Amino acid sequence: MKSAYNISNRRERKLYEKKLIVPKFKSYDEELDFWDKINLADYYEPKDVVAVSFPNLKPTSQSISLRIPVFLLNKIKEKANAVGVPYQSYIKTQLSNTFMGV
Repeated sequence: MKSAYNISNRRERKLYEKKLIVPKFKSYDEELDFWDKINLADYYEPKDVVAVSFPNLKPTSQSISLRIPVFLLNKIKEKANAVGVPYQSYIKTQLSNTFMGV
């Protein structure tokens, strides 16, 4: 089967473009089988891609235990208090700025 993406003639491309119809699945395995066999290039082109944002999606986090000297913790708490945030949030922000360049 030809892919709409591989066809240069606009009129001919329209003939091969199809509307994707996703059926209702009876099981998870049936859905996996459907997506394994389908070629999305037959239905979409790179120009059809739309950027999306998930603003309420929180990144996965993991608790850690970290031993630091009392004087350092006190200094961190002072700085966090000066900017009006909890010290743990302040630590996360500083780590993110340092290692992620945020």
